[in-house]
Formats: sequence, C-alpha cells, structure tokens
Amino acid sequence: MGIPFTLQGVSSMIPLTSGDWSKYVRPGSRIFIGSNAACPDTLIQHYLTHATEIIDIEMVHILTIGKGVWTSPKYKDRIRVNALFLDQNSRVSVNQGLADYTPCFLSEIPGLFLEGVLPLDVALISVTPPDENGYCSFGVSVDIVSAACRAAPIVIAQVNPKMPRTLGQSFIHVSEIDAYLEVDEAMPVVSSGEIDEVTLKIGEYVASLIENGATLQMGIGKIPDAVLRNLTNHRDLGVHTEMFSDGILPLLKSGVINNSKKIIHPGKTITSFCMGSQKLYDFIHNNAHVEFHPSEYVNRPMVIAKNKKVVAINSAIEVDLTGQVASDSMGRRFYSGIGGQVDFIRGAAMSEGGRPIIALPSTAKGGEVSKIVTSLAAGAGVVTSRGDVHYVVTEYGVATLRGRSIRERALELIQIAHPKFREDLLKQVREYGWLPAYHQHGSVLIPELGSVELQKLALKDGKEYILRPLKSSDDRRLQEFFYSHTKETLWQRYRNIPKLMTREYAHQLVNVDQSKDLALCIVERHGPREVIFAVGRYYLDEQKKSAQFGLVVSEEKRGVGMATSLMRSMMGIGRKRGVVEMTGMVLASNLVMIRVFEKHGFTQHPTLDPSEIEMRRSL
Repeated sequence: MGIPFTLQGVSSMIPLTSGDWSKYVRPGSRIFIGSNAACPDTLIQHYLTHATEIIDIEMVHILTIGKGVWTSPKYKDRIRVNALFLDQNSRVSVNQGLADYTPCFLSEIPGLFLEGVLPLDVALISVTPPDENGYCSFGVSVDIVSAACRAAPIVIAQVNPKMPRTLGQSFIHVSEIDAYLEVDEAMPVVSSGEIDEVTLKIGEYVASLIENGATLQMGIGKIPDAVLRNLTNHRDLGVHTEMFSDGILPLLKSGVINNSKKIIHPGKTITSFCMGSQKLYDFIHNNAHVEFHPSEYVNRPMVIAKNKKVVAINSAIEVDLTGQVASDSMGRRFYSGIGGQVDFIRGAAMSEGGRPIIALPSTAKGGEVSKIVTSLAAGAGVVTSRGDVHYVVTEYGVATLRGRSIRERALELIQIAHPKFREDLLKQVREYGWLPAYHQHGSVLIPELGSVELQKLALKDGKEYILRPLKSSDDRRLQEFFYSHTKETLWQRYRNIPKLMTREYAHQLVNVDQSKDLALCIVERHGPREVIFAVGRYYLDEQKKSAQFGLVVSEEKRGVGMATSLMRSMMGIGRKRGVVEMTGMVLASNLVMIRVFEKHGFTQHPTLDPSEIEMRRSL
C-alpha cells in the first residue's frame, strides 16, 4: 500500500513509513492510545520498532485490549504510562511504581484533553477504511477517542478492514488523519466466562428490580450477563450504556429490548464502545439501530437522566456498612479505575423512577473474605459515596439504602452478607454504637422459596408485589404496618387492642430463626422504599411436627389475594420441612378469613372460647 487515499483530487491521510515517526513524535510528547478493542497494537509496535528517538514519552489511555507492549519494563526509562483506567498490563506497572494512574470520571476525560489539562501531541487510533465520502468510522470505540482526535494536532490511524463500521457520532474524515498504517487483522475477542450459581442468583435479584420500560446501563462480565438472562419476560426495555456486550444480543433479537419507551433516541441502542465476540462485531456493523456516541455525551449524568426508569448496574470490590463503595482499588493496590460508574449511578438517581444498583458477590478468595465490610480496607478509595447508592445486591438479596439511617443501612447490608460473616459484622457495629445492644441476628435462609428468596406476585388489583421473608432490617417497616391497622384489625389479630409496638419489640418479631419457624411478608416497592401490606408466620411445635400460624393483611389490600398467597407459601414450605399439621385460631366473627382457610382445606374445630374457632389442616 504505497499511495495515499484521495478525495476529490485532494491528497490526504498519507501512508506511514518506517522513517516517518521522527516527523510526528518528538521527545517529550504525550501520546494518546485508542481504547478497548480498538487499541492499535500493530501501529504501536510499528512505532516502538522503527522510531529512532523514544525519549520521555508519556502514553495516555483507558482500558486497552491487547499485548500492552509499551508497558514492558524495558521501556521504563523512555516511556511513562499515564493510565486513566487500569487494564491487566498497566495495573502491574502502576503497582510497581513504573506507571501512573489518574483517577477521573469517564465523562470528564474529554474535557481534560480539549481544555488543555492533559494536552495531547499525538493520537494513535484504529479506524475502518474510508467510505466514498472520505469518512472513516471509529468502529468499536468512540468513547474518548473522538475527543482525543479533536485535541491532538497529529492523528495517526491503524486502518483495519475488519473493524466494524459503526454509526452515530462515530466518524472522522480522512483530512483529519495525518498518516495511516493499513493492518488487516481480526478483532480481539473478549469472553465473559461461565456464569456460576452465585452469579445467577445475583442476576435474579437485580432483574427483580427492573421494571418493564426501563432503560439499562451495564457492562461486560458475568453479573451483567446473568441479569440479562433473567429479563426474557420483560417488555419494552431500552439501552443507554457506555458499553455494549454480547449479553444484550438475544434481548435485541427477541424484541425485549426495543428502545420504544426512551425519551431520547427512541428506537436506538446508545453506547460509546463495545467488546465481545465476532458475532457482536458482525451485529453492530452498519447497524442503524445501534448508535455510538462520545463519552462526554453518553456518560453525562444530565443526558442519562433524560430517560425514565434508568437502571444502572455496576460492581464493586467491597462495600462498607454505611454504603461506601470501593471499586478501583484493593486497599492501597490500584486495580481498575473510576470509569463510568459514578456517571451512571448519578444519572440513574436523577432519572424519574431510576435505580442505581451496585451488584457483587458476597465473598472473595474462595469464600474466605467478605466483600461486605464494616470499614473499607486501609487505603481503599471511595469511588461511589454512601449518598449515591440506592441498592446493593449480592446472592443473598437486595439491600435498599436510599433514605435509610446508618442503623438501617448496616442491618440491610448485613442481611445480604454471607451468613458466616453476619454475626461478626453485627458484633462490630454494636461496638461502634451504630446498633442498640438488643439487636441480634436470626437466620432468614429459606431455600424452600426457590433459588432466590423472593417471589413476584401479580394480584387481583393489577399491581406487582414481592413475597419474601421478614428480616432483621424490617423492624421499622413492621412498625409502620402495625400503626396502619384499624382497631378492628388489631382485635382480630391480637384479641386485644395494643397501643404501641416499640422498635425493640418489632425487632423481636422480625428477627426470626427461619430455619425452624417462619415469617413471611408481602411488600410493594415504592421506588427504593418497601411497604409491608401483609404478614404471615407460623411457630413450629417440634414434638408434634405441627405449626401454629397467623395472618394479617392491611385493610386497603384485602380481597386482592394476599392471604391466599401467604397461605400457599407457608403450607408449601411446611410440607417440604416435614410439618404434618397446620393450625390457627381465628375469631368466629372473621368470616372472610375463615373462608380463606376453608378454601385451602382447613376445617373448623370449636374451642373453650365460643368467640374463637381453631382451623386445622393436615399436610
């Protein structure tokens, strides 16, 4: 390839030769390297091989997929890497003191280039061959590459015919490229890996927070893929995300993701970069339904917030019991970067009906280390503050943090920690004075409920509810439920009219050993707030293998099927646990509840008190 690309008789974008580097790169230059799967590895190797002077060069980049040859120790006296997000190559160099890490929000990196905070001298990028009008596409990475090309006076491109041509704000004209190297090579393929049981459970819990019509942000990896697998029965989902991966393809092809409810870019999937399989690259090639835009647009919180019901799903290295999130470092050891996590967490929080979610396994190092901790590891940086996170999800459930006190947050997060660490976490926060001394921890593991300990209910009023175990952090919710009752309801449930339910007594009622007894509730989600509308519980007589149960349903929700749902669940769990009989006391005047019990096969039996009836059923 020895002739330049020509457009309308004007020569531009001339071929790069071995002796040209001294014209473009001077000693002390700051060089930008293209991102992710569009890292121009061959072009960089050409520079390292043929440049006669590599003196005090600074190389700036975010995540790159490739060999990372410029990070080799043999260049340590000639090249200094300044990583704005760490990959496996730069991570080693940074933690050995051979490279630098600059923490910054992805949405703000273009401003660093364009405003001269990090002035660039040269940009090394990957593009497609130009079309008939002279426009090359940035392909799989528009992200911060677009801004780098506008900021750098010299742009040198690796032109790869195998780079998919993407649409949107993804083009650069040949007149803006100073030199090019044609490289015909396969795109790098990235796999998320196999999804294990823990990750599948996390995916189910996260999916339970996603409503029809939501707009999604998620990255690559096992957790996003597990979430997407659980969305096949959703409708009218949209995508506005910094990154696009293979997990989205089945939902796009099935129509689950159709972007029809989005306020901005309706009908379009919006992203700034993608990486994955060749199948993914084939899908995005010339696909008018997928648009690539720069990071300063895609990641801008105010842009994200224009869509309704934005669900931002991000991960973390550890989360402390106040809700602080460490995601770029393991203690003092830098691991990744800030990236777009804060951009999307805040954008989702500002979105009407939005849900910012941090999802992570409860443990690391083969289960030996808890990722839910009382305090972040010494030196760990807080990427996402305790005021930003609305939900934290592990394989043990969902912790809701928005509007919750430190005590409530601690209880919520302990509840989703691995069971073997919960008692120690509770002991530590009691020592800190965050919890009263009466707070204890009871088991809430109910495997009989299914792979995840919640069930979605679609009841007669057309609304969606969640049936789940009562847990230690429900004490205030139970108080609110109690104080919502009329005197009639209190009399029917308690055979008297109690005047108060203290927080301590409420804690006793929710802190149940669910391995023996059972306490379930039905809640409705009002944003991040859960409101209890029904409670069902039984107490086991281990000698008789019988269980005495009780039910109470909020007055405003009677007749929609809550009592029936609780009864079915309690009977099913009791049967699986070997309970042979269920009994319950009900006022003779409570005809509605008597009919519910009889519907499920219970029979009436008189008691010494003529105002009460005992209901019995063999299991």
